[in-house]
Amino acid sequence: MPERLQRDFPLFPLGLVALPHELVPLHVFEERYKAMIALCLEQEREFGIVLVDGEGQREVGCALVVDEVLERHEDGRMDIVCRGTRPFRLVEERPDRAWPSGTVEFLEDKAEEPHEPTRDAAHEAYGELVEQATDKVLEPGDLAVLDAYAMAATVDFGLEAKQGLLALRSENARLRLVTRLFRAALKRLDFIERAQARARSNGKVRFG
Repeated sequence: MPERLQRDFPLFPLGLVALPHELVPLHVFEERYKAMIALCLEQEREFGIVLVDGEGQREVGCALVVDEVLERHEDGRMDIVCRGTRPFRLVEERPDRAWPSGTVEFLEDKAEEPHEPTRDAAHEAYGELVEQATDKVLEPGDLAVLDAYAMAATVDFGLEAKQGLLALRSENARLRLVTRLFRAALKRLDFIERAQARARSNGKVRFG
């Protein structure tokens, strides 16, 4: 079992939030991050993304592994795709390292059984959102294996919503949150579709 506390953990402060299961494309161009990612590739180790915004650097972030190197440029720049693995809390920063790093504590959920109606509601809302946005119909078996992170990783929520998901240590709480987010997204899609229909008809309702 991996240790919960890890020292000298490589960090990539960015203006984005990653979630477990999420695929995150990155263009790595700064020298220190090129060296950091090269080390992670060589040692097959994780690094962490932490959100930096107007409130400063957040405490809870997500660890990732490099899933694929799309391109290596002659000057050392890299285009990579990373996959989120697990949430962590930044305990202490290490400013004396060649790249941002620190001591992190990997976060565990509290022990609880998934609440079936809560899970079913999340799966139903997610399936409806996927169908409305992409015309793809997910089978019950496809939905049954998805947890809150896996569903949320495929939807472009705002930063605060994703950060809120990372901070929750209860799968049931995450399922309730993503259900509300999916339903809000469905309402937005419905509004956009109705607005586009009105625009096509120049504001007139057409019959036949």
